[in-house]
Amino acid sequence: MRGLLLNGDFGLVEQDVETANSELPFNRRYIDVESAAVMIGVKVNLGIEAVARESERLLTRSLDIRGRETGQRYVGVLTDGRQWHAYQQTTGALQRVASHEIDLKRPDPMALFYWLDGVLAMCRGIPATAFEVDRRLGASSTSHIIDFATLANLYHEHKESPTVKIKRQLWAQLLKSALGTQFIEDDELFIEHTLLMNSADIIAHLILGIDVLDLQPATLLSGQRFDQAGIFGVVEQDFFNWTVEVPGGTAFVQAIARRLARFDWGEVEQDILKTLYESFIGTETRRRLGEYYTPDWLAEHVVDTAVSAPLNQRVLDPACGSGTFLFHAVRKYLRAADEAALPASVALSNLATQIIGVDLHPVAVALARVTYLLAIGRRRLLDASREAINIPVYLGDSIQWRERLDLFTDEHLRISAGHGASLLEDVLRFPQSMLDDPARFDRLVSNLANLAAKPRDRNTKLSLTALLNRMAISEDDRVLVGETFDAMCRLHEEGRNHIWSYYLRNLARPLWLAMPENRVDVLVGNPPWLSYRHMPVDMQVLFKNLSTGRGLWHGGGVASHQDLSGLFSARAIQQYLRIGGTFAFVLPNAVLDRAYFRGFRSGRYSDPVEPTFVHFKRSWDLRRLRPHIFLRGSCVIFGMRVGLHGKTPPGIDTEQWTGKIPPEQTSWKSVEPHLTRASSDPGEVRAVSPYKRRFYEGATITPRALFLVDAESSDPLGLGKGRVRVKASRSNYENPPWRDLERMEGVVEVEFVRRVYLGESLIPYRLLSPRHAILPILSNELLSSDEPELHMYNGVADWWSRAEALWEQHRTSLRFNIRDRLDFQRGLTRQLPAAPLRLVYCKAGMHVAAAVVADPYAIIDHKLYWATISSVEEGDYLSAMLNSPHLTALVRPFMSYSKDERDIDKSVWNLPVPIYDADAPDHRRLAQIGKAQRLMVAGMSLPEGNFIALRRRLRAALLDHPFRDEVPRLISKVTNTLPAG
Repeated sequence: MRGLLLNGDFGLVEQDVETANSELPFNRRYIDVESAAVMIGVKVNLGIEAVARESERLLTRSLDIRGRETGQRYVGVLTDGRQWHAYQQTTGALQRVASHEIDLKRPDPMALFYWLDGVLAMCRGIPATAFEVDRRLGASSTSHIIDFATLANLYHEHKESPTVKIKRQLWAQLLKSALGTQFIEDDELFIEHTLLMNSADIIAHLILGIDVLDLQPATLLSGQRFDQAGIFGVVEQDFFNWTVEVPGGTAFVQAIARRLARFDWGEVEQDILKTLYESFIGTETRRRLGEYYTPDWLAEHVVDTAVSAPLNQRVLDPACGSGTFLFHAVRKYLRAADEAALPASVALSNLATQIIGVDLHPVAVALARVTYLLAIGRRRLLDASREAINIPVYLGDSIQWRERLDLFTDEHLRISAGHGASLLEDVLRFPQSMLDDPARFDRLVSNLANLAAKPRDRNTKLSLTALLNRMAISEDDRVLVGETFDAMCRLHEEGRNHIWSYYLRNLARPLWLAMPENRVDVLVGNPPWLSYRHMPVDMQVLFKNLSTGRGLWHGGGVASHQDLSGLFSARAIQQYLRIGGTFAFVLPNAVLDRAYFRGFRSGRYSDPVEPTFVHFKRSWDLRRLRPHIFLRGSCVIFGMRVGLHGKTPPGIDTEQWTGKIPPEQTSWKSVEPHLTRASSDPGEVRAVSPYKRRFYEGATITPRALFLVDAESSDPLGLGKGRVRVKASRSNYENPPWRDLERMEGVVEVEFVRRVYLGESLIPYRLLSPRHAILPILSNELLSSDEPELHMYNGVADWWSRAEALWEQHRTSLRFNIRDRLDFQRGLTRQLPAAPLRLVYCKAGMHVAAAVVADPYAIIDHKLYWATISSVEEGDYLSAMLNSPHLTALVRPFMSYSKDERDIDKSVWNLPVPIYDADAPDHRRLAQIGKAQRLMVAGMSLPEGNFIALRRRLRAALLDHPFRDEVPRLISKVTNTLPAG
């Protein structure tokens, strides 16, 4: 073991590794190796329960003794060479926090190396790249697992202590104020935020080359060294420094400082804090907040394209996240400053007014401030000629949901802190002119807040006067500042002073930027992406109102797809961009061609206060890049804000990018050679097919556990005429809680057992065997549980009653009862009575598949779209087109996707497919080919099996069909489109 540690490139030397020998105290003889703050016990076989149990007992004793001797938090490791387990000591117990097992058939030495490296944390000089940071500090690393477990134990030990309790409450209060119902309060998230913020504070010190191991943890988290260095707005006391206020917290902060000090933070070429944030905070949480972080290479190129005169253009990222765009904008500005031979002091003094960031999330703001430091770099920050600088990244609501434009009145910043015990409104006011110097304003607010927190006595007024003198506050402004100080004192005395100083220093900046004289030259960034259907109800109301007032609301069947990113971009342009200024935003690809972004593409935003007009420039369509940049298709939209009489041609001219992005590439220089860029005009299709209105989505027969059934064999005692024994049909693909339910069974009347075609029932030109579902349909009407007609049939009434009870017990949506869910948007009742002939095609998939349904008694599920057709010939005509790979290629640009384009929906009818005309030769020819292919498929012997494999097999067969080359020509001809691809 000692040889492994010394020769395994862990950064250890002889004196770092101590092995057990007879000279060691008795209590430590059963620990074989000790290194740094790690104790390792080597055993013969930890697979034997008795060996493992005894080893853990001895390890517990060792950690306890050693911890009391040194005051450090030790990590324990037990191994038999194959199994590796890491432990930590908690109150009264040993806790296993991380494990690694070597696969003897396929051993991975590097996996063991990184596992042990995370435990030992002794390597030095590790380059601070995204790969190394994620591998050694990310959520799956041993370092993070141990640190999170340690912090979680620390939190749960002290969560009831006053300092932890109040700071957690304040954290929740601030995030609820900032994010509304998007924020879901959770202990685990608070712990993750604490670990992330403590880490960011330490990294900020390391950027300056400060030896964090020599500083007290409380100093690391207070920002004191930054104030001394004249760098303001980076590290400040917040809700997360509770770690140094509870027993054991100091040792924890020292431990993560030691881990972070292993990296070289002096010269970083990308937004590293983004890597930490994405790793720490779960995907679902980030999706709920609309957070899609941009890769560095794309942000770099967007900034290079959008910012043409970096020394003369003021740049704002209104949704800066962890600061990726700010990083590259700062780097471009500083390169230009070097080329212009600007003195370092001048360059940095101007920087705070040139490159600005705003975000709604306080944790993202803190990370972006550290990213801003990384962009400046250690050399410039340590330049002796540098004057005091302020990091211009602010907490604020860029979209201004509540449109609080009245905060600036009579040349004052005015923020109401609500009504106190006296029922009088407490108002915090500052002269508007003070916001022109952000650093000075921040320091004034911080000092006032600190002074207001002290008990008021006869020296308070003297201290206030001394502060105002020190800050050189003019006589004209002192009365207003004095009144604000009195209000802050009242807030503190009533226990309401917790967040207002934080708001004052941050909320004012975006409001100040919205004033016409303060607007910027360039907007860049990646606004939050959040579909209307995923917004909480109160946010949906605000979103709809703001969108409607600006001509952005589309409504209708696509209302649920509308996205926050469009409204956010329009609002940012309206509020922060000067006339003649330009913008570049990373947005969902739907902006380019989907109907629900038509208002955005118009370039005319009818703001009730200030109408805004935009001229779009050539933009980038990124959906063809692989691997996909985000979980949704993306693009980059460029444009310019123009005056009232400026030209705003509708639509967006685009350039389509294709190519495969190499892994681990972070710079534009390394990615560009792998890309192909060509002119493209996806454009919104205006001449849609008349079939679009004829096709409907099927019935929402979910959860399937309540409806789908299998018929049981006949009962030897008989069931009576017209009755059948059924049992719920179950699947491994069901979601909880439905997959955990007991399987329903019963006897029902046969007329309520309907044949159902699901998405998996469809293959090109052919239907597989239908499934069966219990549906309370009588005389072509869908019955409710309270209708007497249903209770005339005991079997189905009993089944429906049980299904209804299970739905009420487990449903997650409060909008629908079980009947309304089944008939969502009339998906079921619209099929009653069904036509003799219908054509169906799949709702999703990589390729379109279609077939004719000639069963008027069958119900079509919501995974299929259906339409009534007038003849078999019309069905063959449509099937010939829909089953052709050529048509799939034509409609793919209109399809949305997750991993790949696979949401077909009604995208096929964005092509102007004409209604079948038997007198048109091309139509008749397509119908003839469709018939020939249908008969060929009907004659094939196909097993009832995996429908995906069957679809693939039939596509291959159709590609070998004699008419395979004729179909694409006919499709292009009848739809008046160019050949695909």
